[in-house]
Amino acid sequence: MSMADAADDLLLERIAARDRASFEELYRRYARPVLGMALRRLGDRGRAEDATQDIFAAVWRSAGSYDRARGPGAPWLYTVARNVIIDRLRRSPEPTAADAPELASGEAGPADRAEADWVAWRVHGALAALPEHERPVIELAYYGGLSQSEIADFLQLPLGTVKTRTRSALARLADELEGELG
Repeated sequence: MSMADAADDLLLERIAARDRASFEELYRRYARPVLGMALRRLGDRGRAEDATQDIFAAVWRSAGSYDRARGPGAPWLYTVARNVIIDRLRRSPEPTAADAPELASGEAGPADRAEADWVAWRVHGALAALPEHERPVIELAYYGGLSQSEIADFLQLPLGTVKTRTRSALARLADELEGELG
């Protein structure tokens, strides 16, 4: 099997054994979407490029923690990316302008942020309750920013299957969250 044909989970297992060619192939596949994800979250190209470098360094260091039984490699990689980006935001928040005018902030206050964190926690719990075949389509769409066509190509599934799984997963999430968030 050529490196280009290797599944992500196989690449991650090879990376855990310190196979540089597998790492290079995984980087070739995911550098652009990971950079896009970092750019959307960080809002600055330089910071996003630095974060992308940190993300792939983290993948290299922690590939041994990947467990194929827990799901495909891509959602694992996007989870690593999300965690690195969040850590980066916590360490060095968005730079502030030196001469900012003294206007009321349009940002959410502490109560709004607390509620948003609670909602995010509930959504994360509801995602964890999804069946194994539905969770990756939601993670790739919402955490990875992939379209349904890209998800179908990535998971090597028919587009109709991806659409059906997405619809079913969103319905399950709505049912799970309806009582507590609505």
